[in-house]
Amino acid sequence: MTDVTDVLVVGAGPTGLVTALQAHAHGASVRIVERRAEAFRPSRAMVVHSRALECLRPLGVTDAILGRGDTAPRARLHLRHHQVDVRLADVALDDTAFPHLTLVRQADVEAELAAALRDRGVEIERGVELVGASSGPDQARVVLRRAAGLEEATCRFAAGCDGSASVLRRTAGIEWHGGPYREEVVLADVELDGDLAPGVLHVAAAAPGLVFLFALGEGATWRLLVTRRAERSPRVEPTASGQAAAPVPAAQVRAILAASGLPVSVTSVAWSVRVPLQHRLAGSFSAGRIFLAGDAAHTHSPAAAQGMNSGILDAVNLGWKLAFAAQSGDQPRALLASYEQERRPVARQVLALTHLVFFAEASTHPLPAALRGTIAPLAASAASVVVSRRRLMARVVRMLSQGWVSYRHSPLSLTGARTDDGPRPGDRVPDTDVVLDGRATRLHTLTARPGIHVLLHRDAPVPGPVPPGPLVHVHRIASWPGDGVLALRPDGHVGYASCRTDAAGLAAWLDLVAAPRPAPQTGARAR
Repeated sequence: MTDVTDVLVVGAGPTGLVTALQAHAHGASVRIVERRAEAFRPSRAMVVHSRALECLRPLGVTDAILGRGDTAPRARLHLRHHQVDVRLADVALDDTAFPHLTLVRQADVEAELAAALRDRGVEIERGVELVGASSGPDQARVVLRRAAGLEEATCRFAAGCDGSASVLRRTAGIEWHGGPYREEVVLADVELDGDLAPGVLHVAAAAPGLVFLFALGEGATWRLLVTRRAERSPRVEPTASGQAAAPVPAAQVRAILAASGLPVSVTSVAWSVRVPLQHRLAGSFSAGRIFLAGDAAHTHSPAAAQGMNSGILDAVNLGWKLAFAAQSGDQPRALLASYEQERRPVARQVLALTHLVFFAEASTHPLPAALRGTIAPLAASAASVVVSRRRLMARVVRMLSQGWVSYRHSPLSLTGARTDDGPRPGDRVPDTDVVLDGRATRLHTLTARPGIHVLLHRDAPVPGPVPPGPLVHVHRIASWPGDGVLALRPDGHVGYASCRTDAAGLAAWLDLVAAPRPAPQTGARAR
């Protein structure tokens, strides 16, 4: 038996690492266990979107992740004998510090997140497998298996971030709705011979499906990603889908690239794998004190690069709530219930989006196959015009980044005196120019540290019951006229808004989210 931990995280992929970081940054004691003995595994995900980078910024890891990635990526669409170049950097998004797609390996993201945890004194316990769990009224109990034997541990909350084959989900008895796709993904790291521009994401459209080549291989220069009809019946065990299967023979890898029409040949295959795919949604995102996030809660095809990003956004939503709840004397039911109420509708929409994109990208149905193999090459000129329009590309990037997500119907979204100006409770707060203490800055720079940020308009009085503290920061925005107030949650969404400062209303919202507030200090004032 061990001491009670506030949050025990199962799984050290991006979702688990961010959940642990977010919970720790907001005052929780954290353990993170991972059944894999080694940190490295070949990356599945290769893109981090702007919304994920925004949410990671207060945790102090965004710069390190950007340093490992390509923030000015270029893509080249190969449509038979036509080529269309696409710039994916500096699209017309003026309300974010990250107006671009970022190409970066999942393994590199995991390495930076793990390093940030280590800097905070949290080590990943590798080679530790969850074999049992139960939830009680005041705590959860888990059984962990390691080389030395079994350990029974207690925690206030357990977060299942252990992927589509989640043991914690099965142990909690949560249903897993959906089914497998008839298609599968082939991943391979290859060396190529031929005329292919380096440093460019190459996409070839062919009737069997799209072929992607990234210069981000881990065992060789190029990473190949392609979808094809699964070699075996889709009637596989639900827990098997999404997990790596057998390697792909080198001859098949060569045949895939030969059929793509790209002017290259494979000289060597360093590594390859088949990955069965599925589209599934957990029947619930929680059971008592057990919570699910990322692929353990919802899983889908890799289309539109949503998997790692959705998991990160789940994690930044869940982590602070578990931390605040663990420090609260009473169990804040509205706070804990809000996780599923906010993230499950988003998961449904992401599943629908990826299902649609995957149908167009990879389905073996005659219609999308004809579009890819015949119509797309004929429309190459039109495609070139479309992708050159920055504002149109901005809409696409915003959609893929989940910048559209809002929690207006959440129990945590409260309105004081109503105003139609600015973001409403539940909305993401955009990054804009503001003036603070006589100096110009950007709003997201101001809020780039953990905790709740109370933003007072120029003439608003300082709310007496809300002294600033380590996790409640009060700022006066001189460039915002009036006496209104906005309270921002740790994930960057507005929680409370009023066109007039209402100390009682703001205090009620802080109580609702179980915000830790220190005793009032003499002379406390807004910055």
